[in-house]
Amino acid sequence: MTVIEVHDLRKTYGRTTAVAGVSFSVTQGEIFGVLGPNGAGKTTTVECLTGLRTPDSGTVRVLGRQPGDRELRQQIGVQLQQSSLHDSMKVHEALQLYASFYDSPRDWSKLLGQWGLAEKRNSTFKELSGGQRQRLFIALALIGDPRVVFLDELTTGLDPQARRATWELIRGIREQGVTVVLVSHFMDEVEELCDRVAIFDRGRIVALDSPAGLIATAASESRLRFRPMAAFDERALRHLPGVTEVRRDGEQVIVSGVGEFHAAVTAALARAHVLVAELRLDQQSLDDAYLALTGSRMGENG
Repeated sequence: MTVIEVHDLRKTYGRTTAVAGVSFSVTQGEIFGVLGPNGAGKTTTVECLTGLRTPDSGTVRVLGRQPGDRELRQQIGVQLQQSSLHDSMKVHEALQLYASFYDSPRDWSKLLGQWGLAEKRNSTFKELSGGQRQRLFIALALIGDPRVVFLDELTTGLDPQARRATWELIRGIREQGVTVVLVSHFMDEVEELCDRVAIFDRGRIVALDSPAGLIATAASESRLRFRPMAAFDERALRHLPGVTEVRRDGEQVIVSGVGEFHAAVTAALARAHVLVAELRLDQQSLDDAYLALTGSRMGENG
């Protein structure tokens, strides 16, 4: 079932075009990624979806309703990029306050336990670590028992361990039957979590597919690296299926190619009884796909 439908969404600020004709849909139970550099239109799009911004034109429907509709606000949860609370507000006070905004909120005391905050219920916001604050924001986004939750740059500023712990929390949201829209500029985060991802660039969607699909569509060459243990004429590999280049880098041989060329290379080495060390296949990543689709690495144009 489709829970979000966007058609030709446009939004400008003076002479600056933030969103220039965006269209996409999100199905129930997805973790849908919105990827792109700062200024690509990601946050503006989400703000239009949540009713925080009014589009200049286009159609936006969430759960069949127009953003800003009171009944819709009761069915979505939002964690914004710049979320914060008063330093002196306690964890349980924040949850009680947010629960009061909804007609049928979840039991906030149970959320404390589910998100590892039970021991912090009387702690102030100022006393929480970065990871604990992020868990609190997730709990606040879920307090209304939403069907769709929007998470904007959730792991910015977190250390690697806290980021991965937060990823597990996001997976847990989906396991509860909630559709997640995850806005991020982290390639590894999107590749790890998302079922599908829309790549934004300069206010437009330049590609939309699963992470694996984007990589496959934009993939060019991969590289197989190894160090032969004895004298070996690498030129014998140049005519194998899929091989585009063979070169030496010191003691290392680097074979570039497309498709399943690496299988042909390893089979040829085996037939020639060539023993190798440090064998490694450098495969394409979402970062490579982003470069192929936008012409720049993340951050170079944002």
